[in-house]
Amino acid sequence: MRASSNSHPEEVSLNVEAVRLQGLLRLPPNASALVLFAHGSGSGRLSPRNNYVAERLGESGLATLLFDLLTEKEEEIDALTAELRFDIPLLTDRLVAATMWTLKQQRLEGLAVGYFGASTGAAAALAGAARIPTIAAVVSRGGRPDLAGAALAQVRAATLLIVGGDDREVLALNRKALAQLSCEARLEVVPGATHLFTEPGALEQVASLSAAWFTSHAEPRM
Repeated sequence: MRASSNSHPEEVSLNVEAVRLQGLLRLPPNASALVLFAHGSGSGRLSPRNNYVAERLGESGLATLLFDLLTEKEEEIDALTAELRFDIPLLTDRLVAATMWTLKQQRLEGLAVGYFGASTGAAAALAGAARIPTIAAVVSRGGRPDLAGAALAQVRAATLLIVGGDDREVLALNRKALAQLSCEARLEVVPGATHLFTEPGALEQVASLSAAWFTSHAEPRM
């Protein structure tokens, strides 16, 4: 399996759902799993927070794919209306299609697949995992799992919800969502952290928790 440098991600184009989406692939040597990132709230593949987490996951031997869920034209529309970032069915369709794309890539063959979702992207990650029973694990960072609705009860992937202790409204929503999950699931609260985990050490905790969760629950496909 060819590996790309963890510090220099490879730019890739995903032809999915009759559109082309841009992505960043990190493929460390002997990777055991691939984590697809589902961004939310107007974010994308260049998100510094998610790229930091991706780099940390790479240090743990996990491949990562950060990609834009929206096209450039759609992002322009969303920047004005903020409506597409809450279109969970659309975001889920794109994530599922991107997952199908990865399964066709020879160099990614055999890797377990997990999802890392942030903000509204977490709802898409959970809804996507409900559609694809082979998804091994899901991690939500400051996510809105409640927006996944009825799909929550159908998720079978081991799910970790990470929320800042001072992000009180989102924390309450995550607690309610946790009660609706019938899979292996856990809620981790990062003390003193707010929604974007900008406090010193907060994002480092997110990365460490995520790496441990994926390495524990994402086994290579046979």
